[in-house]
Order: sequence, then C-alpha cells, then structure tokens
Amino acid sequence: MKKLLPGLLAIILISSCKNESKPEPIIVNYPKTNKVDTIDTYFGTEVKDAYRWLEDDRSTETEAWVKDQNKTTFGYLEKIPFRKDLKNRLEKLWNYEKLGSPRKRGDYTYFYKNDGLQNQYVVYRAKGNEEPEVFLDPNTFSEDGTTSLAGLTFTKDGSLAAYLISEGGSDWRKAIVLNAETKEIMEDTLVDIKFSGISWRGNDGFYYSSYDKPKGSELSAKTDQHKLYYHKLGTLQKTDALVYGGTPLEKHRYVGGSVTEDNKYLVISASISTSGNKLFIQDLEDPNGLLIPMVEDTKSDNYVIDNVGSKLYIVTDRNAPNKKIVTVDANNPQQENWVDFIPETENVLSPNTGGGYFFTEYMVDAISKVFQYDYEGKLVREVQLPGLGSASGFGGEKEDKEFYFSFTNYNTPGSTYKYAIESGKYELYWKPEIDFNPEGYESKQVFYPSKDGTKIPMIITYKKGVLLNGKNPTILYGYGGFNVSLTPSFSITNAVWMEQGGVYAVPNLRGGGEYGKKWHDAGIKTKKQNVFDDFIAAAEYLISNKYTSKEYLAIRGGSNGGLLVGAAMTQRPDLMQVALPAVGVMDMLRYHTFTAGAGWAYDYGTAEDDKEMFEYLKGYSPVHNVKAGTSYPATLVTTGDHDDRVVPAHSFKFAAELQEKQEGNNPTLIRIETNAGHGAGTPVSKTIEQYADIFGFTFFNMGYTELPNKSVLKDFKE
Repeated sequence: MKKLLPGLLAIILISSCKNESKPEPIIVNYPKTNKVDTIDTYFGTEVKDAYRWLEDDRSTETEAWVKDQNKTTFGYLEKIPFRKDLKNRLEKLWNYEKLGSPRKRGDYTYFYKNDGLQNQYVVYRAKGNEEPEVFLDPNTFSEDGTTSLAGLTFTKDGSLAAYLISEGGSDWRKAIVLNAETKEIMEDTLVDIKFSGISWRGNDGFYYSSYDKPKGSELSAKTDQHKLYYHKLGTLQKTDALVYGGTPLEKHRYVGGSVTEDNKYLVISASISTSGNKLFIQDLEDPNGLLIPMVEDTKSDNYVIDNVGSKLYIVTDRNAPNKKIVTVDANNPQQENWVDFIPETENVLSPNTGGGYFFTEYMVDAISKVFQYDYEGKLVREVQLPGLGSASGFGGEKEDKEFYFSFTNYNTPGSTYKYAIESGKYELYWKPEIDFNPEGYESKQVFYPSKDGTKIPMIITYKKGVLLNGKNPTILYGYGGFNVSLTPSFSITNAVWMEQGGVYAVPNLRGGGEYGKKWHDAGIKTKKQNVFDDFIAAAEYLISNKYTSKEYLAIRGGSNGGLLVGAAMTQRPDLMQVALPAVGVMDMLRYHTFTAGAGWAYDYGTAEDDKEMFEYLKGYSPVHNVKAGTSYPATLVTTGDHDDRVVPAHSFKFAAELQEKQEGNNPTLIRIETNAGHGAGTPVSKTIEQYADIFGFTFFNMGYTELPNKSVLKDFKE
C-alpha cells in the first residue's frame, strides 16, 4: 500500500457481515524508529540488526521509544467503541470470591483468598474453628499492587515462615523471615534471589539460590552461573555459606536445593538448560557428610520425591520417556542400583505424596487420571474425579489424614474438594459463585493431522448452539515447548470471549509434555518447525470445519508461545486476521545473550552451535523473517518493561520490523505494560485492562462495530 502522507498510514477496517455499518477508519501515525548499521557475522554470513539499540533498556532513547509507541497504541485502542464495555464485563465477571486449597502448618490452617477484584491474593489462617485472620496481605506491599507474593514456605512445625516478593514483575526476589505466631519480621531482608524457592533445614536456616548481580542492566544482562546458599537465621546474608555452584566444575545455569521432609537429606539439582539435570545428595545428620552424586550427566530429568529412612523414591524419565518412580538406598544411590517402584506406562506421570501414600496423576490426551498407591507400590484405588478436566493438589504431609484437591476444565471454574486419604471419599469444600453458567458451554476434543501426518489433539470450547458457518470469532492459543503441557483450565478472560460467541481452541503441539519426552523432543532444535506446522494445521482444521474463517481467526501465545505466533504469522500471514504475540522470544539469533536465555538451548539450539543450527534458526526467527511488501495480520504485540525472562527487546525489534515493512491496511502496534514483567504477579487491575485491549483490538479488526452479544452488558446500561 502506498503511504498517504510521509509517516502516515490509514488503517481502514472492513466490517464483517454481522455489522450493518463499517467502523470508522482509524489513522495511525507510527513513531519513527531509527535504524543503526549493526552487522553480525555467523559462519561467513552477515546479518543486519538495525534495531540493536532497542536492546539497551536503560537508555533514554529506548525509554522515549517506549513512550511514543504506547502513546500511539493507546491512542488507537481508546477509539475502539466497545473497549469500555469489555473492561466493565471483565470486572463484573472477575468480581467473585476465589479460594485456594487450605494447607495445615503447625496449629494453623492457611489458605489464599481474593475477595474479587483485589490485585493480589491475601494469605489467611485459622486455628481450629476460630475465625480466619489475615496472615499476609500482598496488596499492602506497594501502592500500585505491582509488588507480589512469589512464594511462602514454613518450617515443618509451622513456627517460622519465609516469603519471597517480586517487585514490578521481575524474576529477582527478596526474602523476608517471620515468626509465624506473632507475624513479626525476624531479621534483615535477603536480596538478589532468583529462580529459587526456600527450603528450610529444621528451624535453624534455609537454602536458596541466586546469581551474582550482573554487570550492566539487571533486567537484561546475562546470568548463567547459579549458586546454592545456606542462610543461618540471625546472620548477615553476606556470610551465607556457598553450598554448590561456586567453581568452574560446578558451573550450571540452574541450581536448586531441597531438604527431605524428615530433615535427613539435602538434595541438589544442577542443570545447564531447562531439560536434564544432575542430582546429588548429602546426609545432613553427618557433620562430615559429602555430596554424593546420584546422576552425573544431564541426559534425563530426575528428582527425589520422598524418602523413608535411607530409602529414596526418585521420579525420573531416564529410559522412561513418560516417567517412572524408582527406589534406591541413599548410601549407594547411583543409577545402576535403581529399582523400579511404579513403572512407566503409556501415559505421562506426575506424582505427589501425602498421608503415607503416593498419588499418581496421568495425562491421557491432556485429561487427568489419578491413582493412589501405598509405599509398597500396591495400587489402592483410582480416584474417580468429578469430570473430564485437570486435577491438582493431591499431596500433603505424611501425617495428614485429609487434604484438598482442585478440579477444573475450560468451561468449569475451579472447585476445591476435601479428600479423606484412607477411605478415598471426597466432598465439595468450596465452589465459586460466578456470573457464568458452565452448562451453556461445551468442550470437544478432536484429533487432526499435522503436515507430516502426526495426529495432534485439540480441545475446542464454545457456547452451545454455535453454528459452524465459518463466521465465529476464534482464538487459537498455543505454546509447544519446554515440556509444558496445556491441560484444561477455566479462565475468566476466556469466559468473556466465549460469552460473545467466541470459540477458544487449544491444540497440544509437539514440543510440549502431553505425551512425554518423545513428544517434547519432536519439537526442539532442528525439529522446531514441527511445532509451527502443528499450529498452522490447527488453524486450517478450524477453517475447513467451518468453526471460523481467515477473517475471524486470531492466534495467540505467550513467551515460547509468542515465538509460535511470530513464526506462524510470518510463515502464513494469509491464514489469520489477527495476531497476538505476548512476551515472545522473537530474535532467535541473540536470545541466549540475555539474562538466563542460554538455558533454553535444549529446546532451541543457538546460532553459535554450528552453521546448520544458525541457518535453521535464522530461517524461522520472527525478527529476521518480516518481509517488505507483505500484508501481515492486524497485530498487537504485548510485553512488559520489567520482563527479565524474555527481555522486551524481542518484542520491540519485532514491532519495529513490522511497522517498517507492513504492506496493507492492518495495524501493527505494541502495548508495553510499565512496571510489569513476564506475567506472574501481574495485578488484577492491569490484567483486566490488558484483556479489554486485546479483545477489543481483536473484535475491532475482525470488522465489528459493536460486540456480538450485547445482552451480557445490560447491567451497564443506564
């Protein structure tokens, strides 16, 4: 399309046949993004990187660019006529009491609760039948709600607690220690903790992990040597003992330490990437106890789930792609001594323990099945779940007589059940009262062929009675990486989408963990294109089966899913009307140079590995595959300025490329949330605003002048 004026592009949105009048054109004046000659050479090939300067998140130039882009984006979004209606509906639907599963610690039962629209969940506790009281209220941590609770861990007797906070959505954490009875802070705050939990050693202290503070920006500079520390209560953090990770031989990107429930052993995991780990054990009852290696390579994923004395129970995918549980004596814990306890099956295992039993959850085509075993490996029962969906929370302390689990699916809000461990009977403990009728919606699982013929499962959820006429607004959501499994769960935002007649479709792509390690490995490195092919084939299935059409299809994904969207829209821009990449990994040649990005190399490989890997990555890297003269779908890129996991420069550079090279009438905008990170801990108020904008942008660019189902908005009409 020819430019109407220098730097000015007219965005003319074409109405769908559902609307009698066309939307008014919105004129977008994109900010100018400077181009700087930056060239890298990979195996003799020169690669230009004109927007490299946007990687400097601390520069005044980048800060000015962010402000200009947000001014342009919000100027556009404010003109969408039903944006406020969507925000109101999201607020109304979100405004119901939410309750987490209770856990007993010491004399108290603790649980998370949100009254409705609170930015952060509040931690309550109750002793016996007494009225619950507030234990921790993260809403008081900061005025704008952007400081969140990122973890809470008690000693076994419940007398002490340590909690982690995240500021502005950053992965860097601070730790605060409390006397749990009095709620009084006991010592100075610990800082610079990252990718770590807290594991108590009795009541004396705890283990945590961190990196040395990087030179340069702590939000983007590379961090690749993780270290495990022990903090003794009452001492300064600078005197904390370095336990593992301080030498070149012990250098790993991810190191974690956990103490067994009986406080007998310290177990250390060390990884160079997000898949595969070494495993070590130390007898804490032996003053001279040494670290004994259990697994000395990173070819498998392994962790100790429990122990009875010196008998260890280990979950592993070594020679078992769908995972199994093995046992071994802690005095001779090497792999050659492992004995199968609960063998591998055809379905992926995710076990837990509680009340003196093992609870094994299996994914059967992404749907939960749960079985209860005793410590001799004998099957006690299958737990008959409330329906088809996702179950979680089957676990607790050894002495527990009961615990709580939750159940949900795409059209059923999560409910909590109280489970009697010995009898296997359970009863409904809590069910949300929400302004949404699950009975009016249905989910259907289909299996469709990918490009190479592989059968891919997909769950499609929609309002009952939806006509398969190709005109239903549809969001296709995917991830496909890092062994992550997408299982059915309820989302308020998706409920609002489906209320409007929207279809929500989630395929279980290769690269995920739904069918174990083999499924994961089928979507990594030089097989990554399988993931994109699976996603593209899902879109083609939805279109060919008349759920939707190109004009009513939006694709969405975050993080690795943002990469998925970026790759799909640059490979098949003709297939969708709207693209919604969130916090995406968009520069595949440089992702490993930021923060802990090098740890993703198991899934991606790096451009420095060899010529073949470089060329493969360059072949699909979204930043490097935006072509001038191509009409891309209407695109709303979203990211956070404090995202120190997938740094926002990925999204900045992708948006700049799109704005420079887009041909046609579709807008290419970027929405940059300030004082926000990768997503975890985002205040409810910000989340509601984000989704009002995302859904508003989507409907508007599908040609809607008003929302398809205005009846749910009647409460807001005067």
